[in-house]
Amino acid sequence: MEECVFCRIINGKVPAEKVYEDDKVISFLDIMPANKGHCLVVPKKHTQNMMEMDDEDLAATIHAAKKIAKALSLSFGAGFNMVMNNGKEAGQVVGHSHVHIIPRFQKDRLRIKWSHLKYEGNEMKEYADKIKKFI
Repeated sequence: MEECVFCRIINGKVPAEKVYEDDKVISFLDIMPANKGHCLVVPKKHTQNMMEMDDEDLAATIHAAKKIAKALSLSFGAGFNMVMNNGKEAGQVVGHSHVHIIPRFQKDRLRIKWSHLKYEGNEMKEYADKIKKFI
C-alpha cells in the first residue's frame, strides 16, 4: 500500500514548510490554507483518526498543537480555531490523524458556523444515555 501524503512528508519524500518537529509529531503549513499561517499538526505514527491514536501520541499531538497555537497567536496577534476532522462525514480529506490550527483575523472571510438545534421532549436524556453506554 502506498504511503499517505502525510507519511510521505514525515519520511521526507514530499517537501513541506515545517514549523515544528519532535520525535512524535510534525507541524507544517497547510498548502491549501483557510487563512495564511494555517498549520497542520500531525502525529508521526500513522493512524486514520483520533480513535485509533494511542494516548501517548494523542497527548503529544495536543501538546504540540498548543505550542503551535501560541506561536500563531504571538506571530500574528490573532486568535485561532483548532479543528480535528474525524471521518469523511466530518470533512476529513487525508486519512491520517491531524489537527488544524487556523489563525483568525478581524474581518477575515473564514466562516465556521453551524445551525443550532433543539432537543424535543426526552431526547436530551436519550442521547446522553446512548453516549454513556460506550464510555
